[in-house]
Amino acid sequence: MATEIKAPTFPESVADGTVATWHKQPGDACSRDDLLVDIETDKVVLEVVAPAEGVLQEIVKGEGETVTSEELIAIFAEGAVTSAKPAASAKAAEPASPAAKTNDESPILSPAARRLAEEHGIDPQEIPGSGKGGRVTKEDTLKYIESQSTTKTTTAPSTPKPTTVTPEPKAPVFAGERVEKRVPMTRLRARVAQRLVEAQQTAAMLTTFNEVNMQPIMELRSRYKELFEKKHNGVRLGFMSFFVKAAVEALKRFPAVNASIDGNDIVYHGYQDIGVAVSSDRGLVVPVLRSAENMGLAEIEATIREYGLKARDGKLGIDEMTGGTFTISNGGVFGSLLSTPILNPPQSAILGMHKIQDRPMAVNGKVEILPMMYLALSYDHRLLDGKEAVSFLVTIKELLEDPARMLLDI
Repeated sequence: MATEIKAPTFPESVADGTVATWHKQPGDACSRDDLLVDIETDKVVLEVVAPAEGVLQEIVKGEGETVTSEELIAIFAEGAVTSAKPAASAKAAEPASPAAKTNDESPILSPAARRLAEEHGIDPQEIPGSGKGGRVTKEDTLKYIESQSTTKTTTAPSTPKPTTVTPEPKAPVFAGERVEKRVPMTRLRARVAQRLVEAQQTAAMLTTFNEVNMQPIMELRSRYKELFEKKHNGVRLGFMSFFVKAAVEALKRFPAVNASIDGNDIVYHGYQDIGVAVSSDRGLVVPVLRSAENMGLAEIEATIREYGLKARDGKLGIDEMTGGTFTISNGGVFGSLLSTPILNPPQSAILGMHKIQDRPMAVNGKVEILPMMYLALSYDHRLLDGKEAVSFLVTIKELLEDPARMLLDI
């Protein structure tokens, strides 16, 4: 029985998606819930799985094509567990004669490989296939293009130039190959780029800096980390939970930092949904800690760890990344000492954490070596004045340097 495979139902905020990778090809046998294709949207990568045991019969939307919500992308034959290769594949499976391929025996190309071959004017029959049944993959095509480019650059002209002609200036000679690779930008990367540019073009963005002595937090963490881990079923006590709690307390005291601009209106949020920027192979994503004001340190740490694993595996849902009233970005994990984070619209501010580094500091007239971290707060000057932004950042500094303040609400 033939079954239509359709794109998932996209949320209202997602107009369409792009077919990223087909994990099964026509004729491949599938078990129930086998991954068929990845569809990439502006925010997440959605997976489409096999509805039952059977065979993928036909691909309607190839890799790189745009699909809308619930659009037909493939035909699936349920119950047919035996290989059901199309006619072209059956012909290719017949014993081949020693003679060269004829024009009727065209190799099987993946959609991405066919597109590359057409762009570079390459005859598909010249590309050796390494895929199943001799299928030519995108990687095969790229290797062939690179090999042809190398051959052209290493072949010397056979006819010498006339001695009476002034030789043209020679191109500079470089050791080794100078290979270039062009790949399309993923939808997620393109969307992140678009939002970052929009933030700089639409907001009056300004950044204020301060520094925080991390020694009190580090001593507290060192003293209680083992007990904390045992108490909370293996959840490790990190630095991010302290920053989230400090941000929540500061946002309560400065509600304008937790607000956003909607047209000519200012929207004040009576809750603190904290976005935590996470780097993944597909790009920067910002999952949100909902109602962070009601979360304890252990719940914050556990949720952030879960988000990090999901981001690594491309499993974050759209609902986990929508909303947010304030964002924290930690460039310190990559060694950044100082940066100016860009706003995450429509939020009015973002906090940047950085690397902890020992520095000589003057304490009560004496020089001490302390673990210091630079903090950066980028904010929308249309909504926040410098006084509010600076006071907000100083409050975070004071809460972190004296963690008891968060417990005593002072």
